[in-house]
Amino acid sequence: MTSQTSGGPTIGDLGEFGLIDQVRAQIGDNRHVLLGPGDDAAHVSTNDGTFVVSTDLLIEGRHFRRDWSSAREVGRKAAASNLSDINAMGGVATAMTVGFGAPADLPAEWALEMVRGFEIECSHVGAHIVGGDVTASDAIVIAVTAMGDAARPVRRSGALPGDVVAYAGDLGLAAAGFAALSRGFRSPKAAVEAHKVPHPPYAAGPQAAGLGATSMTDVSDGLLADLGHVAEASGVAIDLDSSAFVIPEAVATVGEALGRKALDFVLTGGDSYALVATFSSETELPSAWTRVGRVSDGAGVTVDGKTYDGPEGHQHFR
Repeated sequence: MTSQTSGGPTIGDLGEFGLIDQVRAQIGDNRHVLLGPGDDAAHVSTNDGTFVVSTDLLIEGRHFRRDWSSAREVGRKAAASNLSDINAMGGVATAMTVGFGAPADLPAEWALEMVRGFEIECSHVGAHIVGGDVTASDAIVIAVTAMGDAARPVRRSGALPGDVVAYAGDLGLAAAGFAALSRGFRSPKAAVEAHKVPHPPYAAGPQAAGLGATSMTDVSDGLLADLGHVAEASGVAIDLDSSAFVIPEAVATVGEALGRKALDFVLTGGDSYALVATFSSETELPSAWTRVGRVSDGAGVTVDGKTYDGPEGHQHFR
């Protein structure tokens, strides 16, 4: 139901992507904007080249908890979620800026240990923190902007009928870890650790671009939800084969313990930062990529030819 308090819809009414659509309608561009809002990162030109750039937020109590994660783990997760956006464009991050809001009574060592986590994660791609801002806040807020290079930025809007769908990285582990932690469990370790510190397949993004990927995105809100953005942007239908997915043992363990289908975690769980891409059917994919579906004429995402009867992916304002 639409709120009437201000005479119009609330952010919760619009949802994340509805709000983004309205923002896009109000902002301009110029000759330097090669690719604006709507993908994992923007593509911008300068007088001596181009770069890709993306911004993300992590908020205490929503994206991390200090009783679950150490400061170093929080830093690594914040870095990974942003490095992944550059990876999802087929690029490699080179620099990042960090905005940090925190209560005045937060130990300084917590902040310094968080920065150590950033540097550890950034070292996987050769990036570094190059600046930022610090301010007071009631809760810890981490705002990260990552910048990098992409020889051929891969958009969400290029999938074509006849393409194959494949993913690289782990699906379902982080969501299973969150479910376990939410029930007071600290195991299985592989799932819990994946929630606290994701492991994006950093080499796979540039690899996919080099192989001619027609579209790509990372899996932050759940595979079905994120593939839905690809299908909508490309004007195609995508069907997944449930039997093609590799279900990690830890995900199966959590599913059995909590009475949930392991496939739910794989298809709808967020925070994994795996990559999913579409390729020409003639592309010979390396072992890092697992084929799980096909692109056809139509609209939407299905599993085994039907609408998936399971939970939705992550919704930011629900």
